[in-house]
This record gives sequence, structure tokens and C-alpha cells, in this order.
Amino acid sequence: MPDLNPAFQAVRLLVPPARFEASKLKVVRLEDEIKKHPSIIPRTYILSHCDFTANLTLTVSNVINLEQLRGWYEKDDVVAEWKKVNNEMCLHVHCFVSGPNPFLNLAAELRYHIFSKEMPLVFKAIQYGDSALFSEHPELLESIVRVYFHSSSKKYNRMECWGSLKDAMEVIQGNAEMSNDLD
Repeated sequence: MPDLNPAFQAVRLLVPPARFEASKLKVVRLEDEIKKHPSIIPRTYILSHCDFTANLTLTVSNVINLEQLRGWYEKDDVVAEWKKVNNEMCLHVHCFVSGPNPFLNLAAELRYHIFSKEMPLVFKAIQYGDSALFSEHPELLESIVRVYFHSSSKKYNRMECWGSLKDAMEVIQGNAEMSNDLD
């Protein structure tokens, strides 16, 4: 049954389908940090985009670049990190839906649906941008993805399980069953 939510319908109609284009992705590898810890953990990603050019920048590191995240609640950056949960690798993804800015609170529902629609593109950018890691550890494609939507609105402050990374890259918004379980 299709989602009849007005914000979902607006995003579906007004925001073109997300399509990953490698030519629009710039990858910044903070090599000094990566060389300190050559294993999978710690491994972090920050994906930023330019609204005007649709270009993406993926920063790959072993630490979250706090300078890049300054003013996170005013931007559309997505942060991801590998974690071990119950002895299994898991990709935790974070996006900021709304918070201290009252204008973002008004747009929380719209931002939530846009982030949800764009999430498969985020996963593809991570896989492409850190292809050496995925070549060395192809089992990571079977890892569970948990997406954390951070919001001052209880309705949108949630975690969704998107299944395996391989499957999450192919999700079409509205066609996936998401779990809100925090376990």
C-alpha cells in the first residue's frame, strides 16, 4: 500500500530519484588517521553534498572530523561508522533531522523523508569511496545497517534497521519495511 503522507508524496514528486554518479564524488582519505588503525574499526565517514552542483564529498577516516561537522544541525551531512554489535559488524549511520533551529523543526518531516529517500545513495557512496576496504572485506556488504535520525521531534528521533548493506543500497523509499527496534 503506497504511503499517503503529504510530506512523503511531496518528496517523491519534487525530489528526483537519487542516482549515484561516481564522477560527482570526491573522496578525501585522512591517511594518517587510517594508517594508525589499519583494521575496520575504527572507521568513519562523513558525506557532504553541495545543493548547487549535486557534488558529494566523502571523508574517510578513523576518527570523526569534528571541524567538518561544525554546525551539523544546520547542514545535511551524513555521518557513518563501523561498530561491532554482538560480535557482528554493523554500519551505524547518523543524520540530523531537526533540533535547536526552530526552522528545522518545521521541516523535520520533510527532512526525514528526504534523508530516507537519499539513503541508498549514501550507502553506494561509502562502498565506492572506500572500495579498498570492501575489496579486502567483502563480507561487510552483509553487515546490518542502522540509521539514526536525530530530531527534537519524538516522531522523527528514531533508529531504523535497513537490513544488510547490500540490500540497503537497492531500497526504494516506501518499498522497505523498517524496524524501529533499538535492540
